[in-house]
Amino acid sequence: MIRKISNFWLRDIYPRLAPLIATIGIVGLAICLLILFVVAKLAEEVLETEAFAFDTSFLLWLHQFANPSLDNLMLFITNLGNPKTVVVVAAMTLGILWWRRYRIETYIFVLTCIGGLTLNTGLKLFFSKPRPQLWTLLISEKSFSFPSGHALGSMVMYGFIAYILATYYPQFSRLIYVLAVILIVAIGISRLYLGVHWPTDVIAGYGVGFLWLMICITMLKLQRLRQGQLLE
Repeated sequence: MIRKISNFWLRDIYPRLAPLIATIGIVGLAICLLILFVVAKLAEEVLETEAFAFDTSFLLWLHQFANPSLDNLMLFITNLGNPKTVVVVAAMTLGILWWRRYRIETYIFVLTCIGGLTLNTGLKLFFSKPRPQLWTLLISEKSFSFPSGHALGSMVMYGFIAYILATYYPQFSRLIYVLAVILIVAIGISRLYLGVHWPTDVIAGYGVGFLWLMICITMLKLQRLRQGQLLE
């Protein structure tokens, strides 16, 4: 029995997983599975209309630090994840990639952005979770709350741009990733500070965005590998 299972794994399963494991590694695959589990649990609770106690308590705690200076800072940061800013940054990135003749990167970046937008819109409509209304808000948001589109979108777009930059400028890769993480986290925090999202919305947004980002980066790596083999 054990030999049959072993043969089935080696013959039918492993060959299909090998490219994925080779590109993101065992640790990366384990992290993705863990994130998928967390996102699934959050989604299950949202579907069951269960309330998360720490959602409200955390937002009220964070709101204690509100002041005019922080208000302006958080409004600026959250604008970095707004659709208008994202469209401009995405268009500039596409232009640079096409100009530098990075065709594979261009196609995958387009897929990354379209997929992120589709996931965000589809999941919001599917879960239809109301946004928090705990105090007078500085901005008005009309879409649903779960997951956070700013968290998902920033993870996908800025994460992919960081990966491209780190690939072509490896000497600055650590700095690039640190700056990208700071930017992505700051955008999520700004949504909480402004009171337009629950913490679980942001967590789910990061989770879904990270999973989609890993899928797109894996596709990019596989396409590069395939192109390299064709050129040999």
